[in-house]
Amino acid sequence: MKIFSNFESGSINVVKAESADDIQLTIPNDNQSEFYQWFHFRLETTAGEPHSLKLLNLAKSAYPEGWDGYSVVASYDREEWFRIPADFDGDTLSFEVTPEHGSIYFAYFAPYSYGRHQDLLHHAQTHPLCRLDTLGQTLDGNDISLLTIGEPEPGKNIVWVIGRQHPGETMAEWFIEGLLARLLDDTDTVGRALLGNSVFYVVPNMNPDGSIRGHLRTNAIGVNLNREWQTPSMEKSPEVFLVREKMLETGIDLFLDVHGDEAIPYNFVAGSEGTPSYDECRQELEQAFKQALTTITPEFQDEYGYDKDKPGEANLTVCSNWVAEQFRCLSYTVEMPFKDHNFQPDELYGWSPERSGVFGRDTLAAIHAVIDQV
Repeated sequence: MKIFSNFESGSINVVKAESADDIQLTIPNDNQSEFYQWFHFRLETTAGEPHSLKLLNLAKSAYPEGWDGYSVVASYDREEWFRIPADFDGDTLSFEVTPEHGSIYFAYFAPYSYGRHQDLLHHAQTHPLCRLDTLGQTLDGNDISLLTIGEPEPGKNIVWVIGRQHPGETMAEWFIEGLLARLLDDTDTVGRALLGNSVFYVVPNMNPDGSIRGHLRTNAIGVNLNREWQTPSMEKSPEVFLVREKMLETGIDLFLDVHGDEAIPYNFVAGSEGTPSYDECRQELEQAFKQALTTITPEFQDEYGYDKDKPGEANLTVCSNWVAEQFRCLSYTVEMPFKDHNFQPDELYGWSPERSGVFGRDTLAAIHAVIDQV
């Protein structure tokens, strides 16, 4: 029996693995950070033999409440990711598995590889209305990539969509993959209509360093990018610095920052109620967007989510708040679960890459529903 994490986004520490009935593991911290929650490893063993695995020391993980009701994600072929039920006692997550094959992967959520990221970018650029640009490099020397979709012209709406500021929230890039598939489908009238009156700027992965390193929440040196938007720097947060400069160049009329939430088992959005410039006009736009998304798909709901900031008390270091205040525009953080969407549960797969992609496609339709108002 062997346990491996010596691959892209791999993350696990082996405490004990002498016998299949008592495998004990811990999750490493993000580099130079107190955050830990993302795990990704491979178990090579005897097929058909029961195994008992425990993840220890989770009471001090980034989001201990995220383990309540959580089911482990697993795969034999790295394409189909299914769920394994688990029990959490407040500090240890325990689960049982009898592998059908000699090698099985486990992860906090279905990984989105850097290779697939490159495939996404380069497939998109083959569309005649799409251009791929490299804004610069990360601290580890990876590309900060931007897709520009549509013909920039005076009077067109400017839409920005970014994902994976927190690299372990891989559902964000699965979401953007679905959104791009619809936007670039010449047979889809929603995409065609939007590209007639809008230009999209899309950053599918804001944090390639953290993605490759197997981080949950930070970049290569332990910086939480979603707290860098007021004063980013090339020394600490080049990912934010360079994307922010491009935003200031283009302007923004509608913005989505796509994330995953460890604890809340629902899809929801967080608006900019607490920003100083928040007014009735923006409130109406937010309501229109949420109503459109509620009408389009039962995967969205507005009953559960984050508490709304009080007037003037928004944290302007957070991306969607900074964008809302800087550009006086409709600006949302989109959140998807690591667990399942409890209003539409799926016992075998939970919230999944496939559902994330469909939700991205549906969200594009919600953008279309409000784009004439922004």
